[in-house]
Amino acid sequence: MTTDLGLPPVLDPATARSVLLAAPRGYCAGVDRAVITVEKSLDLYGAPVYVRKEIVHNKHVVTTLEERGAIFVEELDEVPPGATVVFSAHGVSPAVHAEAAERSLKTIDATCPLVTKVHHEAKRFAADDYDILLIGHAGHEEVEGTAGEAPDHIQLVESPADVAGIVVRDPAKVAWLSQTTLSVDETMATVAAIREKFPLLLDPPSDDICYATQNRQVAVKEIAKDADLVLVVGSRNSSNSVRLVEVALEVGAKASYLIDYASEIDDAWLEGVEKVSVTSGASVPEELVDGVLSYLAERGYPDAQAVRTAEESLIFALPPELRRDIRAAAELAARQA
Repeated sequence: MTTDLGLPPVLDPATARSVLLAAPRGYCAGVDRAVITVEKSLDLYGAPVYVRKEIVHNKHVVTTLEERGAIFVEELDEVPPGATVVFSAHGVSPAVHAEAAERSLKTIDATCPLVTKVHHEAKRFAADDYDILLIGHAGHEEVEGTAGEAPDHIQLVESPADVAGIVVRDPAKVAWLSQTTLSVDETMATVAAIREKFPLLLDPPSDDICYATQNRQVAVKEIAKDADLVLVVGSRNSSNSVRLVEVALEVGAKASYLIDYASEIDDAWLEGVEKVSVTSGASVPEELVDGVLSYLAERGYPDAQAVRTAEESLIFALPPELRRDIRAAAELAARQA
């Protein structure tokens, strides 16, 4: 169970042990939209529905959708011509859209609207002939999708150490963008290094790092600073989940681990531990967090006390092509009734 006491938490003086639970945590609006998109697609079109890449970076979510009939593929050449394919929340490049059209695939685009915003920014800066410095991780699907919008204008910058090697055509026409799931602090350090080299650096119209990533990092800073142990529920290929572990250690947690399931907890981690803090990445369903809290309760740790640092109410509409087909199916059913 969880008691939401706001900030700061009130700890039970009768026991030295405590469990703090970050709020907000878990699913963001973009992840919720993407997962529901696959579920609704299976309901509407029937299995199989193909999904290019993991719909979100979470092992449990992918496995659950596979059990319902989703087939995850790396590239579109694995999808039969004419089949239905969902693009993941991380977005795809124009080349992927073109390939889907060539193969006559029915596409449902579950790209997070906040990622789509970065794509639009890339196209706008490129149209104005700026060199674009994209801060992110090489090989990440989101980075590949964004870079594909303007490959002749974009170069990747992974850290401040890369800045010395950047070469641009005109130092007066340089802009930066970022992957949405990065550490806020690390990204700003990279921006500062870029700006030192290019003082006229142009910022994006608004922060690229998504609200959910920022909120979860703020929350973990609050619960981790005095923690003996921070458990972050999330998958290892989830950039935002990995960042939460790093942020927890940076602010003073004595130890922090990334786990997919409670069964991955090593009881040795709990030896001598009084203060445990728990959070989860933006692609993690709440049931997995509940499993961790139950695991701790079975080992003598009290009900978790939530530390709330922000409220989230954002909801994204389903992709328009899916909404159209759902509406058409409902109208057909009404006529046949």
